[in-house]
Amino acid sequence: MEVKTWWNSTLELILRAYRFRQFTRKCLQNPKDSDYWPLFTTHNEWAIVNNLLEDLRPVRYWTRWMLERHTVPLYHVITVHNEMLDHLDGVMRALAKKKTQWTEDLYFTVKLARQTLSKQYAEVTQTTGMHLISAHILDPFQKL
Repeated sequence: MEVKTWWNSTLELILRAYRFRQFTRKCLQNPKDSDYWPLFTTHNEWAIVNNLLEDLRPVRYWTRWMLERHTVPLYHVITVHNEMLDHLDGVMRALAKKKTQWTEDLYFTVKLARQTLSKQYAEVTQTTGMHLISAHILDPFQKL
């Protein structure tokens, strides 16, 4: 059985963990939890998480924006795609200057995300655009 999962739930979980990182560390410093001490997230690992959250901020904004409206007019779809493509280009430029393993891994992931987004954007032609507009007119409460 296929289960649909909103990636935003995962992002919110990561964001919450980041916000409570000091509290979690303090709680786990109890000597009775010493078996878990090797699992503590390092300062460098939290820096990576922070970078990831920063890179995904526009994605989070737009997905939350669309969820709140329950409907997305076609012109907003194009705006979202353009802004996301521009943002991902900027992230890739910034990551290309850094030469650590995690930035190279993140660069590869962002590159794949950009390719997927570009493919979706390319599918909005005059014909498919008219289909999207027609579907929106017929049922404006369905997300595109």
